[in-house]
Amino acid sequence: MKIALLGYGKMGKMIEQTAISRNHEIIAKIDNEFTAGDIKNADVAIDFSIPSAAFNNITTCFKNGIPVISGTTGWLDKYDEAIACCKKNNGAFIYASNFSLGVNIFFQLNAYLAQMMSGLKEYQIGMEEIHHTQKLDAPSGTAITLAEGIIKNTSKTGWKLDHAGEHEIPIVAKRIENVPGTHSIRYSSKVDDIEITHTAHNREGFALGAVIAAEWIIGKTGIFDMKDVLNLR
Repeated sequence: MKIALLGYGKMGKMIEQTAISRNHEIIAKIDNEFTAGDIKNADVAIDFSIPSAAFNNITTCFKNGIPVISGTTGWLDKYDEAIACCKKNNGAFIYASNFSLGVNIFFQLNAYLAQMMSGLKEYQIGMEEIHHTQKLDAPSGTAITLAEGIIKNTSKTGWKLDHAGEHEIPIVAKRIENVPGTHSIRYSSKVDDIEITHTAHNREGFALGAVIAAEWIIGKTGIFDMKDVLNLR
């Protein structure tokens, strides 16, 4: 498989190592704007660029018949436009706020726990996410996905950083050196707490998931997510 890397920061370099270890070829490493000629021989593009570049990166690939795996967060105000472009060009797309196989199992566990807790008004919901100091957005895309999983399964209507209203989920975002990513959801009452936590030890899990998603999407058309890749539906 020939891969174009859109974004060649820490994640891009980790994806490169993982892809090569799985016998794939990196044919382009792009950190800035690019032209169709730079990626014309790619079987798939993996996008871990910056928020301001993601939409143009992704749609340029669609217009040139290249499926896209994207893990860039902070650009989702243009997500619907990207989806429309993908469909118009009969493309293939997987976006995930987190490609870690363990995190995607954690998403399912979070939704299931929210279903069980939805009728227990004695419990207050809180979330905390911790990442490295280089992370640009807060809360993390993973935290937002977790919050959305709770909202779909409870009476909560939204989320807010730090102090939230009665019908919102408070999310505490911390930035600490050399922390790949930790996410916790806690249900607290006067008598006990119930807490689930996912802790990443390094970025390798994120890179592996992105490469597995790229392997899976070859030959497919449509909009997918990691539930499809991992057969979690």
